[in-house]
Amino acid sequence: MFSYPIPVMPGPRQHRLRRPHRPTHTPMVPGMAPDPAADLRFIRDTMERSASFTAIPGWGQVILGATALAAAWLAQQKLAAHQPAAWLKIWLAEAILAAVIAVLSMRWKANRRGLPLFTGPGRKVALGLFPPLLAGALLTYLLQRAGLDSALAPTWLLLYGAGIITGGAYSVSIVPVMGLCFMATGALAVVAPAAWANYFLAAGFGGLHIIFGFFIARRHGG
Repeated sequence: MFSYPIPVMPGPRQHRLRRPHRPTHTPMVPGMAPDPAADLRFIRDTMERSASFTAIPGWGQVILGATALAAAWLAQQKLAAHQPAAWLKIWLAEAILAAVIAVLSMRWKANRRGLPLFTGPGRKVALGLFPPLLAGALLTYLLQRAGLDSALAPTWLLLYGAGIITGGAYSVSIVPVMGLCFMATGALAVVAPAAWANYFLAAGFGGLHIIFGFFIARRHGG
């Protein structure tokens, strides 16, 4: 009998699983979408720069407070000479001078920090401050025409403080506190004797501006 060799079938070929190779970095391809993480870092840095910038310039407030003290001294001389009209003119001139100082110092601070003046926090502070100042100008005309000069000082302090609070809501936290102090000074002027009005103006527009101006300048970049 003849024996035939039995063919042996090869077993299944063993395949080794290979892990896909992951590149350690993404190559820059023209037209590729921007990296979301880089965008988030840019937004965060921008917000931090904006948050650390206060549109209320500290050194400008110090100068403004010094001019207000000088105006209060001159106005007191006119009151002693029984010249209430001259007293009002001095404070109106001081208001115009203060506006010029504020704008120039805001521009100086914005340029120094490399930030635009009329966008971001600066614009929001201006928009928050403008309506109460406009209301104060109109009420000044109305009260003076009605012969209620004794109500001018409380009105100015209260409305200015309200404007600082609304505008300062977009700035550093110390700015609304300054606004509250102005409103508190105005509230005291409401109940105090009318003869003390000029002293309250000196304490508010002079003293508070100097005190908070120093603090803002030292803690928030000028």
